Amino acid sequence: MRTTMRETMAMKCAGRLAAQRMACAVLAMLGVTGAVAQAAETYPRMASVDAYLMDRAEEIALARSAAPASISKDATVLVLTRTGYETAVKGSNGFVCWVARGFSGAPDWPERWNPKIRAAGCDNPQAARTVTPIAKLRTAMTLAGRSDADIAKRIKAAVRSKEIAPLEPGAMCYMMSKSSYLSEDGEHDMAHVMFYVPFKDGASWGANADGSPIFGGNYWFFAPDHQAQAAELPPLSVLLVGVATWSDGTPAGTHPM
Repeated sequence: MRTTMRETMAMKCAGRLAAQRMACAVLAMLGVTGAVAQAAETYPRMASVDAYLMDRAEEIALARSAAPASISKDATVLVLTRTGYETAVKGSNGFVCWVARGFSGAPDWPERWNPKIRAAGCDNPQAARTVTPIAKLRTAMTLAGRSDADIAKRIKAAVRSKEIAPLEPGAMCYMMSKSSYLSEDGEHDMAHVMFYVPFKDGASWGANADGSPIFGGNYWFFAPDHQAQAAELPPLSVLLVGVATWSDGTPAGTHPM
């Protein structure tokens, strides 16, 4: 079957978490719906909790592999349990390494319920204090069976009350593990670093511009048709830059747009 330009762009875009981590602005703007629709149909609902859990030692190792050992060896490490993330290793440098699942990020991401997703990330101290708590709260409430509306309401309340601190300047995340599984499509993985910025989009960084090495997307939602809902939350985007090596120093393939 012939691969169209849109499908090629979709494959190149696959695996970029905007965290939440789970947004891909280029794909959304291009209206690439084939792979998205297929993913949504393949994973229409949450699997059993067991499908998302890992061996504890393996999860710690995968989480640490998100960043170079010089950083991750002294980081706090979280692991997923049946009720949410808990601290498995207490670190000393302020970084927090953890393995995101699909439901840790944007609620409209088509692979939200894909049990294969294992997105190793290592948040720096600024992100660990201001962004990681959002993913932890979202994950815990999802595992508790709460609705997306309830989760959104709870996040808004936590942000308003400063229970979740405002985004700090310089918040970023390493995602350089060669063992991550970021998406069903394409090559499933990509070595990159992410920057969290208090903007509704990454235009001021030149994100997604022709020839730009920076990819950008809204943190809160995958698709652009949730502007009204996103406007009720603090402006937050994730900007991604591919890197040339995996965390262990071996060469990583490049993914030009």
